[in-house]
Amino acid sequence: MEKNKKDGRYSRIYNQLSELVKKSNSPSARMATIIAVLHHKMDTFFWTGFYLLENGAMTVNMYQGPVACQVLEKNKGVCWAAFNKKESVVVEDVHQFPGHIACDSRSNSEIVVPLKNREGEIIGVLDVDSKEKAAFDEVDARWLEKILELIYS
Repeated sequence: MEKNKKDGRYSRIYNQLSELVKKSNSPSARMATIIAVLHHKMDTFFWTGFYLLENGAMTVNMYQGPVACQVLEKNKGVCWAAFNKKESVVVEDVHQFPGHIACDSRSNSEIVVPLKNREGEIIGVLDVDSKEKAAFDEVDARWLEKILELIYS
């Protein structure tokens, strides 16, 4: 998708989500709503969900798409890379990413965005997979980071 068109779509989604999340103060309700909207409004999103840290393990939480890996091997794969680097990671071809965890073989590209709580601590990640290679870029990273701020605002 061309960058201007993608920017416009994210802008509309952000405005919609800004209103929707006001209906509940529950982070879980906000996460579920964000996942549902993103998954159904963004054409290339094949798997959209959260992995949250539970007792030191990156454990699947709310998501939409095919069945996911329930617990990710520690310090392996894109989710742990984003968590450990404390920044969004965009992978154009997951098959070229060292230590990629293949929860679904149809996934070809991925973006992972750290999720911070009210105190600014990273408590997990938003993970989005696409069947298309190079589906994600800095436009996705910028908007998804902004959207995640709505959860604990």
